[in-house]
Amino acid sequence: MKRAMKDLKKLVVRAFALCLLAVFGQALGQAQDIPDRPEKLTFPPLVYDPPKPGDYRTVLKSGVVVYIYPDRERPLIDLTIHIRGGSYLDPEGKEGLASLTGSLMARGGIPSKPADELDEELEFLAARLSSSLSGLDGGVSLNLLSKDADRGFEILRAVLAAPSFQEDKLALRKTQILQGLKQRNDNSSSIESRERSHLGYGDEFWYNRHITANSIESIRREDLLAFHHKWVHPKNFIVSVSGDFDREEMLRRLDGVFARWPHEGEKAPSVPQKMKYGKPGVYIVDKDVNQGRVSIIMPGIRWDDPDYYAIQVMNDILGGGGFTSRITNRVRSDEGLAYSARSAFPGGSHYPIVFRAGFQSKSRTVAYATSIVLEEIKRIMDEPVTAEELLTAKKSFTDTFPNNFSSAAQVVSQFASDEMIGRFASQPEYWTKYRERIEAVDIKAVQRVAKRRINLAKVIVLIVGQKEKILKGHPDHPVNLERLTRGGVKELPMRDPLTMKPLK
Repeated sequence: MKRAMKDLKKLVVRAFALCLLAVFGQALGQAQDIPDRPEKLTFPPLVYDPPKPGDYRTVLKSGVVVYIYPDRERPLIDLTIHIRGGSYLDPEGKEGLASLTGSLMARGGIPSKPADELDEELEFLAARLSSSLSGLDGGVSLNLLSKDADRGFEILRAVLAAPSFQEDKLALRKTQILQGLKQRNDNSSSIESRERSHLGYGDEFWYNRHITANSIESIRREDLLAFHHKWVHPKNFIVSVSGDFDREEMLRRLDGVFARWPHEGEKAPSVPQKMKYGKPGVYIVDKDVNQGRVSIIMPGIRWDDPDYYAIQVMNDILGGGGFTSRITNRVRSDEGLAYSARSAFPGGSHYPIVFRAGFQSKSRTVAYATSIVLEEIKRIMDEPVTAEELLTAKKSFTDTFPNNFSSAAQVVSQFASDEMIGRFASQPEYWTKYRERIEAVDIKAVQRVAKRRINLAKVIVLIVGQKEKILKGHPDHPVNLERLTRGGVKELPMRDPLTMKPLK
């Protein structure tokens, strides 16, 4: 018996030793396969199929389009009622009406509860409720525990269909806005953004109809009610909802929210496209700040432009790719003239958004840094990009592509946004073919769109900073600002923060 036990132990030890040898042998083989340099590492290709919008899309009895994604991972519901319409619908003389209406839908009380009591209840439910109607569109968002769905949807219906717009909350919000208006000229970035819009789109563009003290003070509760009754209607709703729920039950809930709407309402018109690009030249707003803030702009595109994909790759190489891009490397890394320098050539969702390259630099080096950015813009037009630059840029789009759909809420929100801008109707295969279209961009396509869509004859340079020092330039890098564009140098007056009229 003892001998048998000894033999068994020997067998176990031998078997264990053989296993160890096999493991170490495999590890040794793998170690020999490990490259000696990181750049020699190879990875299998990423296989990822994006979700298809049609799989999440449904239409309610009311005609409202819903993107719905049940997700039982967390006991939460994320819901947004996207609303077509925004500041472009403000009546003349009442600029700010859409913004006020949107913010007070969720913060101005409902028929069953004053605003403060509603806030307390939402806090007790650990729910988040917000609303907005500024810009091009807005919406009402609700995040709450799924167990509280019954009460949450009652509140949602009241906020959408019958907000109270309490007088005290309206007065408070108007006071806050007026205080904000007084600070319009405090920050050079606000001035730059504002004047860039005027130069890029014209004074008559809807976005440049600014809120003023008079327009805010003229708004009454009756104006909010009229605006709400006209535009906040299921005709203008698109819903994205995800979370812990049964799909059919959620659709029935939403049908109940939108049933028997108390106001007739109108379908919101398309966003106005009337714009007028400014005259080329260098425009300076004189402001005493430590660094000059620069925007270089040219006419832009919409998201549905035929050259969209090639333009995105081209811009990534030029200045949109961070530390791998040319503008960043020249202005920041090589010359040390700015902490950040970038370019953007976005496809506007509703109208063409201007190309922009920008940075901040010391006043005396503003002109020199501007000349470098313009050199890089011209170089990408005149010289083919390298194969390495092209590969890096395309991978920045394709490798990060799955991030667009990293959660259930992100999936339905993305598809609802596509519905808002008409992408689902015109290009339902947009996301399915996105990477394929990026991959199809080659060196010739990059240079073609650079030559075709970048127009140096129309360059506008906007500078906010110390005019005298900026014009003086740097002794080691003499650059004449007047020669950088075709229009010479002009000074833009500061605007009165309350009226938005130019100051003398």
